[in-house]
Amino acid sequence: MMNRRSVLTAMLAGTLAPATRALAENGMSRIPAYAFSFPALSGDDIRLAAFTGKPLLVVNTASLCGYTPQYAGLQEIWNEFRERGLTVIGVPSNDFGGQEPGGTSEITQTAHHQYGVTFPITAKAVVVGAKAHPFYKWAAEARPREVPRWNFHKYLIGRDGYIAEVFPSAIEPADTRVKTAIAKALADS
Repeated sequence: MMNRRSVLTAMLAGTLAPATRALAENGMSRIPAYAFSFPALSGDDIRLAAFTGKPLLVVNTASLCGYTPQYAGLQEIWNEFRERGLTVIGVPSNDFGGQEPGGTSEITQTAHHQYGVTFPITAKAVVVGAKAHPFYKWAAEARPREVPRWNFHKYLIGRDGYIAEVFPSAIEPADTRVKTAIAKALADS
């Protein structure tokens, strides 16, 4: 025979289970993206906490990739939306095809000189696997089916600090889907 406590516990578990499952399915983790930081290409740190309450577009980049011209599109997004609160952050990575083999000077040459990038760029980082940067481990836990599979994978972080949208490499930064998602993230309060 079940006592009153067992019945209440069973009822509460049945009520909370869908909410807990929904949080897990929506990629909600206990800590927001703002808890992370990256070493900057310039040597300082890029602390995501400095952008708390503002959307972020975090993109793993590479200098020798067929998608490298997306740097120009990312710069356009930065120019268009930064005054409204969006920050674009480029994360150079050599994880895919060895397409970011150089160091700071080569990355600087490509991003800043060739494409005129003015948004923050991190130091080279690992974005997949056991040695991935903590931000990318967090993102993989939140969205395990939407991890980077190549260079120029885009995570849009909403004002709440959680992943709002994910865009694979082939989707250009200026794509209507990206711009619409950014506009929505900027409008959310």
